[in-house]
Amino acid sequence: MQNLHTYVPFLHELAETAAAQTRPLFRSRLAIENKAEDGPDDGIGDGLNPVTAADREAEAAMRRLINQRYPDHGILGEEFGAENLDADWVWVLDPIDGTRGFICGIPLWGTLIGLRHEGEAVLGMISQPILNERFFGSADGSYYWINGNETPLQTRPCETIETAHISTTDPRLFTSQERPRYERVEKKAKLARYGYDCYAQAMVALGQIDCVIEAGVAAHDIEPIAPVVAGAGGRVTNWSGGSVKGGGQIVTSGDARLHGLILDALSE
Repeated sequence: MQNLHTYVPFLHELAETAAAQTRPLFRSRLAIENKAEDGPDDGIGDGLNPVTAADREAEAAMRRLINQRYPDHGILGEEFGAENLDADWVWVLDPIDGTRGFICGIPLWGTLIGLRHEGEAVLGMISQPILNERFFGSADGSYYWINGNETPLQTRPCETIETAHISTTDPRLFTSQERPRYERVEKKAKLARYGYDCYAQAMVALGQIDCVIEAGVAAHDIEPIAPVVAGAGGRVTNWSGGSVKGGGQIVTSGDARLHGLILDALSE
């Protein structure tokens, strides 16, 4: 496999390309379209699955750059679907993870950029262009970039659920069978916070949050994140401890000891 480090400058280039589209439109009077009119909502159950010109223009710009630089690579994106998925290398894109936060003017959304090799997520980046932060890496190591300065990422130790800070985007995203399982964990946890989308995952890698529990996520929601958390010392699995390939029910933890306890609690 080609040295993943050679793709890191391109990750940054893609992040800048997306930011050039999203920054000028953040906190502007954007038209909000509802994708739920043509399909299901985004899982919260209020009939809304929002998308804006910022989502579409950011993904389109990244796709153009990928096709120019790596025409033999594939692309899987939230807004414009898949192309050339049989390629050895496939870029996985979510131009704005957290569109609800974006349209409310809250700077805790992010652009997710991932790279698969032969079907496995191997490299990823979480970019927050308003705060000028990027979290990126692979299983070999992950890094925090802010305003051009780069330092290693490291999750923090947390041995018990009772001492853990946990997060989920919105409890309403869980099904009626999933929510009681999540609530067993939340009732034990020291602190729980909602609403941060991919930014909560970045905080696991940064050692500020101990666990994120989600369900119903798509490949573009988690595959760019998993290598970053793993490279920082954390674990990312489904609720059964298996692969997150393709999305589904997700648990991200900074400490392997905590991760095992969370999985046990979810399966009780």
